Amino acid sequence: MIYWSKLNQQQQSDALSRPELGDNRTVRQSVTRIIDSVAKDGDDALFKLTERFDRIRLDSLRISQTAIVNASNRLSDARKLAIQTAYSHIESFHRAQLTDDITIETAPGVTCMLKTEAIDSVGLYIPAGTAPLPSTVLMLGVPAKIAGCSRVVLVCPPQNNTLIADEILYAAKLCQIDEIYTIGGAQAIAALALGTETIKPVNKVFGPGNRYVTEAKTQLAQRVPGFTIDMPAGPSELLIIADQHATPSYVAADLLSQAEHGIDSQVMLVTDSESLAHAVTEQLASQLALLSRQQIADEALQQSRVIITDSLADAVAISNRYGPEHLSLQCRDTDRLLTSIRGAGSVFVGDFSPESAGDYASGTNHVLPTYGYSKVLSSLHLADFSRRYTVQTLTREGLRGLAPTIIELTDAEGLDAHQRAVTIRLEQTNATATQTVASVAPGEAK
Repeated sequence: MIYWSKLNQQQQSDALSRPELGDNRTVRQSVTRIIDSVAKDGDDALFKLTERFDRIRLDSLRISQTAIVNASNRLSDARKLAIQTAYSHIESFHRAQLTDDITIETAPGVTCMLKTEAIDSVGLYIPAGTAPLPSTVLMLGVPAKIAGCSRVVLVCPPQNNTLIADEILYAAKLCQIDEIYTIGGAQAIAALALGTETIKPVNKVFGPGNRYVTEAKTQLAQRVPGFTIDMPAGPSELLIIADQHATPSYVAADLLSQAEHGIDSQVMLVTDSESLAHAVTEQLASQLALLSRQQIADEALQQSRVIITDSLADAVAISNRYGPEHLSLQCRDTDRLLTSIRGAGSVFVGDFSPESAGDYASGTNHVLPTYGYSKVLSSLHLADFSRRYTVQTLTREGLRGLAPTIIELTDAEGLDAHQRAVTIRLEQTNATATQTVASVAPGEAK
């Protein structure tokens, strides 16, 4: 346990440090080789890399429509209903994010518009790892569908000597995604960005992944003109602010729910109650023994923290400084605390709002900025699948009225060509008007 007020400034920084991401140079070099291989050999590289990393020899990269239908038929009604329910909630929340275009006349004869249109083609990366993630399909596929992206491509590595889990294919079917490829890792991102004989390139890639996937997204966003990614991503995080009234078993269960994601996950309890801190620690030990992913969660806990503060205000300040991916408020007077929260990817308020609800079915998106990026980046939302652009229309009178301002500012910046683009129109308009008046016969002028 860490007593915050007893730490000096450096010790406080150390207490909030995140796990090292490993030898980035090695990862960077390995990913560069993979990208170069896909760029050079296309589909052939994808087959070879899948056999090398996933130990599966593919006959085809694309999942057939028959396979998608068969996957749906194999699932139990209960499993399909759960996916349908989650889909419905996510769809409702993201459809509410639709916005109208904006039109405003900023000055007489000067009309400005802000318009939104869907990104033409997007790629959705669905990790497989140690478990299928149909929830991630919904988190990415639902907003892509609502935004109106004309082409949505899903990639997912093969798992456990099979192709793609039935749950993932069923979730994709609900989202009306039928272009699905059995590839994963850095090579999948390379295929989406560069294109191969089978896979046409996309404009933007979404979805979480391991260090190699994240590095591939970063490199390709810098390497391929017009290609971009959703956000940088790191290991999963949860910070809980709790007071003496919190339920220790709830707090411990939430901490473990994130710790089981991976050995590099980090969970933090920040509380002004020493007795609660001890009770949660006891609960962690007893609940950990019951988990199927006990070893993973235990390793994650080794780099996690229990911080005791003098007040909840200090706890909020620590959270704002850390910038967690997930923030849980298990204390009283949460409305007041919420007004002070800054830099959290998603906030879970109250004793009955487990982080798991947001991960699966409450309706909010679980693709969130990690590793401190929540201080500057937003959680994934509908606008990420669209682009916004402006339109302006000026009448002759509108330009004439705006001209003095433009001329003065272009003169200040020394940009003669910019100024000339305005004055040439005024000069020619004036000349035309003069010629018109001069051509009118005597006695006809009005």
